Amino acid sequence: MKKNVFDLNSMMQLAMLICIQFVMKAVGLGSVPVGPLYMSFLTLPIAVGAIMIGPEAGAILGGVFGLVSFKDALTGGSLMTSTLLAVNPFLTFVLCVLTRVLMGYLTGIIFRAARNVDRTHTWSFFVGAVAAPLLNTAFFMGFLVLAFYKTDYVQNLVVKYGATNPFMFIALMVGIQALVEAGVCGVLGGAIVKALHSVLGLRPAAAGTAR
Repeated sequence: MKKNVFDLNSMMQLAMLICIQFVMKAVGLGSVPVGPLYMSFLTLPIAVGAIMIGPEAGAILGGVFGLVSFKDALTGGSLMTSTLLAVNPFLTFVLCVLTRVLMGYLTGIIFRAARNVDRTHTWSFFVGAVAAPLLNTAFFMGFLVLAFYKTDYVQNLVVKYGATNPFMFIALMVGIQALVEAGVCGVLGGAIVKALHSVLGLRPAAAGTAR
């Protein structure tokens, strides 16, 4: 049956994954500086939670990731988001937090859809795991362009990268980074969840009856 994110077992799993997020951030594995952006592997525990517990857990974990990112904007830990915070604090909050909440939730939805047609109970784990970093990049950069493309800060980056339109700007700025994030998080996340399913007997969240 569908898992309840508020039952004791799910809450314990969720708390553990939140702790992992904070530890990854503290030791430098969560955000690796790459130019004005950060290559983030914090989508890995988000994907695990969204797959094992469900979309609601993915949304909560995405919110934690977003709040950590917004803290960097407030404290100057990220040049980009700190600069954008001075331009529009509300839109910067949406950029940092709400896009990550949506990313985590949709990761769980995508996994459920894939699992319903995955008779091997194998590839859907990797689809769910790779969805998190890809959605994170798509939502963050998409909203960045939508809300801040005309600002002086972003236009300076546009000139720096030699982009002639918003799509080229996104591709030049995060193309390789997005592929690395997706590859690392997709492979590790899929392998971790599949191992939990196979070895420990933990059942991932499903849209209907658990298999």
